[in-house]
Amino acid sequence: MNGLSIKEVSERTGVAAGTLRMWEQRYGFPVPERTESGYRRYRGEVVDALRRVVQLREGGLSMAAAIERAQEGRELPTDRPSIYAAIAGARDIPRQRLRKRTLVALSRAIEDEALARAAGPVAFAAFQRRRFYVPVRHRYRELARLGDAVSVFADFDRVREEPGEPLEIPIGAADALGNEWVVIVDAPGFSACLLGWEPPRPEGGGEADRAFEAVWTVDPRITREAAVVASRLVGRADAPNGERLEALLSDRPLAMDHAAPALTALTNRMMAYIESSSTGT
Repeated sequence: MNGLSIKEVSERTGVAAGTLRMWEQRYGFPVPERTESGYRRYRGEVVDALRRVVQLREGGLSMAAAIERAQEGRELPTDRPSIYAAIAGARDIPRQRLRKRTLVALSRAIEDEALARAAGPVAFAAFQRRRFYVPVRHRYRELARLGDAVSVFADFDRVREEPGEPLEIPIGAADALGNEWVVIVDAPGFSACLLGWEPPRPEGGGEADRAFEAVWTVDPRITREAAVVASRLVGRADAPNGERLEALLSDRPLAMDHAAPALTALTNRMMAYIESSSTGT
């Protein structure tokens, strides 16, 4: 049987063999294969997953959370052109049909909270068109001044990177992000993720008629997944910055070990009432 022995895995990861056996018994990770004689053999990808667990533990995550994140990270889509599809398609998150005005209000709330209390956030936003970004550019400039990294997607002419400014990433004519609404904030103590996809509209529809299929969460793990997908999309246009963002995310702890599903559910309910009351239903 091919594969690495427990000694080889220990040498490559710095995790003692006894610790690997204990993790296997207590957490069910890493899972080895067995030879006919009963010796453990590990696949090569286990080494990367274990190194990731060690990094996450050093970043402050509990053992169980670090293992979960490391395993999720291995299966995370790496080449999905759509942040919405990568997250909403892989997660059981309630979807709502929200009009643009509701998404604007929720986006501003996330931005304001990040500006008011988030320490060193990593943030991403997608605006479809540059003309939608210009009126709020001052907000993202301030977020870039306070944050560790801020990246903005729109139909820019080119990648633009200047000190104290958000990193501007162009969206191509055929990119899925051209139909998406994205606000992601991943910071110690605060996380939020708002993603929307705009279905095709009939010709002649005005701004007031625009609506998106949207998902919203404050779950730090889902927010981190969305941030990683966004950083990989940055990397398609600017490889060095994409790698820098992924490294930055891998080295920071999650906003919290446990999500607050009740808060997300309550917010979804509030938005549903806002939508129904404004339409008179």
